[in-house]
Amino acid sequence: MQAADWYAAHGKMPRLYVPATFEVGGTLTLPEGPARHLTRVLRMGEGAPLVLFDGNGQEAGARLSDVSRKCTTITLEALWPGEGESPFAVHLGQAVSKGDRMDYAIQKAVELGVAAITPLYTERGDVRLKGEREAKKLAHWQAVAASACEQCGRAVVPPVHPPQPLDEWLSQRDEPLRLMLHLATGNAFAQAPKPVAAALLIGPEGGLTPDDITAAQAADFIPLTLGPRVLRTETAPVVALTLLQHHFGDL
Repeated sequence: MQAADWYAAHGKMPRLYVPATFEVGGTLTLPEGPARHLTRVLRMGEGAPLVLFDGNGQEAGARLSDVSRKCTTITLEALWPGEGESPFAVHLGQAVSKGDRMDYAIQKAVELGVAAITPLYTERGDVRLKGEREAKKLAHWQAVAASACEQCGRAVVPPVHPPQPLDEWLSQRDEPLRLMLHLATGNAFAQAPKPVAAALLIGPEGGLTPDDITAAQAADFIPLTLGPRVLRTETAPVVALTLLQHHFGDL
Protein backbone atom coordinates (compact mmCIF):
# COMPACT_ATOMS: atom_id res chain seq x y z
CA MET A 1 0.00 0.00 0.00
CA GLN A 2 1.12 3.54 -0.74
CA ALA A 3 0.48 6.68 1.27
CA ALA A 4 -2.16 7.87 -1.21
CA ASP A 5 -4.12 4.64 -0.77
CA TRP A 6 -4.11 4.88 3.02
CA TYR A 7 -5.18 8.53 3.01
CA ALA A 8 -7.83 7.84 0.37
CA ALA A 9 -9.28 5.08 2.53
CA HIS A 10 -9.17 6.96 5.84
CA GLY A 11 -9.12 10.69 5.08
CA LYS A 12 -7.31 13.26 7.20
CA MET A 13 -5.76 11.86 10.38
CA PRO A 14 -3.02 12.60 12.90
CA ARG A 15 0.59 12.08 11.82
CA LEU A 16 3.11 11.30 14.55
CA TYR A 17 6.86 10.91 14.87
CA VAL A 18 7.72 7.64 16.62
CA PRO A 19 11.41 6.63 16.49
CA ALA A 20 10.98 2.85 16.31
CA THR A 21 11.33 -0.10 13.93
CA PHE A 22 8.18 -0.55 11.85
CA GLU A 23 6.85 -3.98 10.79
CA VAL A 24 3.45 -4.78 9.30
CA GLY A 25 1.39 -6.54 11.96
CA GLY A 26 3.64 -5.32 14.73
CA THR A 27 2.50 -3.35 17.76
CA LEU A 28 4.02 -0.32 19.45
CA THR A 29 3.34 1.42 22.72
CA LEU A 30 3.15 5.15 22.15
CA PRO A 31 5.21 7.53 24.28
CA GLU A 32 3.23 9.38 26.94
CA GLY A 33 3.10 12.71 25.10
CA PRO A 34 1.69 11.47 21.77
CA ALA A 35 -0.60 9.03 23.58
CA ARG A 36 -2.09 11.78 25.72
CA HIS A 37 -2.57 14.02 22.67
CA LEU A 38 -4.44 11.32 20.74
CA THR A 39 -6.65 10.03 23.53
CA ARG A 40 -7.29 13.12 25.68
CA VAL A 41 -6.99 16.04 23.28
CA LEU A 42 -8.25 14.47 20.04
CA ARG A 43 -10.39 11.92 21.95
CA MET A 44 -9.52 9.08 19.58
CA GLY A 45 -10.59 5.58 20.56
CA GLU A 46 -9.71 2.03 19.63
CA GLY A 47 -9.72 1.40 15.89
CA ALA A 48 -8.97 5.02 14.93
CA PRO A 49 -6.47 5.33 12.06
CA LEU A 50 -3.29 7.38 12.09
CA VAL A 51 0.04 7.71 10.31
CA LEU A 52 3.47 7.30 11.88
CA PHE A 53 6.96 8.07 10.61
CA ASP A 54 10.25 6.89 12.09
CA GLY A 55 12.39 9.94 11.29
CA ASN A 56 14.58 7.97 8.88
CA GLY A 57 12.28 7.91 5.86
CA GLN A 58 9.76 5.18 6.71
CA GLU A 59 6.03 5.77 7.17
CA ALA A 60 3.31 3.47 8.47
CA GLY A 61 -0.46 3.34 8.48
CA ALA A 62 -1.67 2.25 11.91
CA ARG A 63 -4.67 1.97 14.23
CA LEU A 64 -5.16 2.42 17.92
CA SER A 65 -5.52 -1.14 19.24
CA ASP A 66 -5.61 -0.60 22.99
CA VAL A 67 -6.39 2.57 24.91
CA SER A 68 -6.13 2.62 28.69
CA ARG A 69 -4.89 4.91 31.43
CA LYS A 70 -1.64 2.97 31.67
CA CYS A 71 -0.70 2.81 27.99
CA THR A 72 -1.83 3.34 24.42
CA THR A 73 -0.93 0.66 21.88
CA ILE A 74 -1.08 0.80 18.10
CA THR A 75 -1.00 -1.90 15.43
CA LEU A 76 0.85 -1.27 12.16
CA GLU A 77 -1.13 -2.22 9.06
CA ALA A 78 0.85 -0.79 6.13
CA LEU A 79 4.31 0.54 5.33
CA TRP A 80 5.59 2.84 2.59
CA PRO A 81 8.64 5.01 1.96
CA GLY A 82 8.18 8.61 2.97
CA GLU A 83 8.13 11.44 0.46
CA GLY A 84 8.70 15.17 0.61
CA GLU A 85 12.50 15.24 0.86
CA SER A 86 14.31 17.84 -1.18
CA PRO A 87 16.90 16.60 -3.72
CA PHE A 88 19.01 19.65 -2.77
CA ALA A 89 20.68 19.04 0.58
CA VAL A 90 21.16 22.29 2.47
CA HIS A 91 23.04 22.43 5.76
CA LEU A 92 21.92 25.53 7.61
CA GLY A 93 24.30 27.31 9.92
CA GLN A 94 22.05 29.51 12.03
CA ALA A 95 23.35 31.99 14.58
CA VAL A 96 21.73 31.33 17.95
CA SER A 97 19.08 33.93 18.75
CA LYS A 98 17.07 34.87 21.81
CA GLY A 99 13.53 33.93 22.72
CA ASP A 100 11.45 31.88 20.32
CA ARG A 101 13.13 33.23 17.18
CA MET A 102 15.45 30.21 17.03
CA ASP A 103 12.44 27.89 17.28
CA TYR A 104 10.78 29.73 14.40
CA ALA A 105 13.92 29.56 12.25
CA ILE A 106 14.30 25.82 12.83
CA GLN A 107 10.61 25.15 12.23
CA LYS A 108 10.51 27.04 8.94
CA ALA A 109 13.84 25.65 7.74
CA VAL A 110 12.52 22.10 8.27
CA GLU A 111 9.29 22.94 6.44
CA LEU A 112 11.42 24.22 3.54
CA GLY A 113 13.38 20.97 3.27
CA VAL A 114 16.67 21.68 5.07
CA ALA A 115 18.91 18.61 5.49
CA ALA A 116 20.74 19.61 8.68
CA ILE A 117 20.96 22.54 11.10
CA THR A 118 23.83 23.71 13.26
CA PRO A 119 23.25 26.52 15.78
CA LEU A 120 26.26 28.86 15.71
CA TYR A 121 28.00 31.13 18.18
CA THR A 122 29.08 34.25 16.27
CA GLU A 123 31.05 37.30 17.32
CA ARG A 124 28.05 39.58 17.69
CA GLY A 125 25.78 36.90 19.07
CA ASP A 126 24.99 37.45 22.74
CA VAL A 127 23.63 33.96 23.50
CA ARG A 128 26.06 31.41 24.97
CA LEU A 129 24.84 28.05 26.24
CA LYS A 130 26.87 25.68 28.38
CA GLY A 131 26.54 22.30 30.04
CA GLU A 132 23.05 21.18 31.06
CA ARG A 133 21.44 24.32 29.68
CA GLU A 134 22.89 23.65 26.23
CA ALA A 135 21.82 19.97 26.35
CA LYS A 136 18.24 20.92 27.26
CA LYS A 137 18.06 23.56 24.55
CA LEU A 138 19.43 21.14 21.95
CA ALA A 139 16.81 18.53 22.89
CA HIS A 140 14.13 21.22 22.62
CA TRP A 141 15.34 22.30 19.16
CA GLN A 142 15.36 18.70 17.94
CA ALA A 143 11.78 18.33 19.18
CA VAL A 144 10.85 21.48 17.24
CA ALA A 145 12.32 19.88 14.10
CA ALA A 146 10.37 16.66 14.68
CA SER A 147 7.13 18.58 15.24
CA ALA A 148 7.69 20.51 12.01
CA CYS A 149 8.11 17.18 10.17
CA GLU A 150 4.80 15.97 11.59
CA GLN A 151 3.06 19.04 10.21
CA CYS A 152 4.72 19.35 6.79
CA GLY A 153 4.75 15.71 5.71
CA ARG A 154 8.46 14.90 5.89
CA ALA A 155 9.44 11.40 7.03
CA VAL A 156 13.10 12.27 7.71
CA VAL A 157 13.81 14.40 10.75
CA PRO A 158 16.88 16.53 9.98
CA PRO A 159 19.49 16.57 12.74
CA VAL A 160 20.02 19.66 14.84
CA HIS A 161 23.70 19.46 15.73
CA PRO A 162 25.18 20.75 18.99
CA PRO A 163 25.96 24.47 18.91
CA GLN A 164 29.52 25.35 17.91
CA PRO A 165 31.63 28.43 17.18
CA LEU A 166 31.37 29.78 13.67
CA ASP A 167 35.00 29.10 12.79
CA GLU A 168 34.66 25.42 13.69
CA TRP A 169 31.58 25.02 11.51
CA LEU A 170 33.27 26.81 8.60
CA SER A 171 36.31 24.52 8.81
CA GLN A 172 34.07 21.44 8.39
CA ARG A 173 32.26 22.55 5.26
CA ASP A 174 32.80 20.61 2.04
CA GLU A 175 29.60 21.43 0.17
CA PRO A 176 30.30 22.47 -3.45
CA LEU A 177 28.17 25.62 -3.06
CA ARG A 178 28.59 27.77 0.04
CA LEU A 179 26.64 30.97 0.52
CA MET A 180 26.19 33.56 3.24
CA LEU A 181 23.71 36.39 3.59
CA HIS A 182 25.41 39.72 4.14
CA LEU A 183 23.41 42.91 3.80
CA ALA A 184 26.40 45.15 3.01
CA THR A 185 27.62 43.16 0.00
CA GLY A 186 27.17 44.59 -3.48
CA ASN A 187 26.37 41.19 -4.98
CA ALA A 188 22.77 40.58 -6.03
CA PHE A 189 20.82 37.88 -7.82
CA ALA A 190 20.51 38.36 -11.58
CA GLN A 191 17.11 39.68 -12.59
CA ALA A 192 15.12 38.51 -15.60
CA PRO A 193 12.57 40.62 -17.51
CA LYS A 194 9.74 41.15 -15.08
CA PRO A 195 6.12 42.27 -14.77
CA VAL A 196 5.52 45.49 -12.89
CA ALA A 197 2.91 44.07 -10.50
CA ALA A 198 1.40 40.81 -9.27
CA ALA A 199 -1.50 39.58 -7.15
CA LEU A 200 -0.87 36.69 -4.76
CA LEU A 201 -3.63 34.58 -3.22
CA ILE A 202 -2.85 32.29 -0.28
CA GLY A 203 -5.49 30.24 1.47
CA PRO A 204 -6.08 29.56 5.17
CA GLU A 205 -5.11 26.47 7.16
CA GLY A 206 -6.82 23.61 5.37
CA GLY A 207 -6.51 25.26 1.98
CA LEU A 208 -8.92 26.94 -0.43
CA THR A 209 -12.32 25.37 -1.08
CA PRO A 210 -13.33 24.18 -4.57
CA ASP A 211 -15.59 27.24 -4.87
CA ASP A 212 -12.71 29.52 -3.89
CA ILE A 213 -10.49 27.92 -6.52
CA THR A 214 -13.17 28.16 -9.22
CA ALA A 215 -13.75 31.84 -8.44
CA ALA A 216 -10.04 32.60 -8.51
CA GLN A 217 -9.52 30.81 -11.82
CA ALA A 218 -12.47 32.71 -13.28
CA ALA A 219 -10.57 35.87 -12.33
CA ASP A 220 -7.54 34.56 -14.28
CA PHE A 221 -5.55 33.40 -11.25
CA ILE A 222 -3.10 30.59 -12.14
CA PRO A 223 -2.86 27.75 -9.58
CA LEU A 224 0.69 27.02 -8.51
CA THR A 225 2.39 24.71 -6.01
CA LEU A 226 5.34 25.41 -3.75
CA GLY A 227 6.53 21.80 -3.74
CA PRO A 228 5.73 18.50 -2.01
CA ARG A 229 5.87 19.71 1.62
CA VAL A 230 2.81 21.22 3.29
CA LEU A 231 3.66 24.74 4.45
CA ARG A 232 1.86 26.57 7.20
CA THR A 233 -0.24 29.50 6.14
CA GLU A 234 2.29 31.93 7.68
CA THR A 235 5.15 30.20 5.85
CA ALA A 236 3.59 30.12 2.39
CA PRO A 237 3.71 33.89 1.82
CA VAL A 238 7.32 34.00 3.00
CA VAL A 239 8.30 31.40 0.42
CA ALA A 240 6.09 32.71 -2.38
CA LEU A 241 7.16 36.31 -1.90
CA THR A 242 10.81 35.28 -1.72
CA LEU A 243 10.46 33.45 -5.03
CA LEU A 244 8.62 36.34 -6.65
CA GLN A 245 11.16 38.86 -5.40
CA HIS A 246 14.02 36.66 -6.53
CA HIS A 247 12.65 36.22 -10.06
CA PHE A 248 11.04 39.59 -10.57
CA GLY A 249 11.98 41.93 -7.70
CA ASP A 250 15.03 43.10 -5.80
CA LEU A 251 16.39 40.02 -4.01
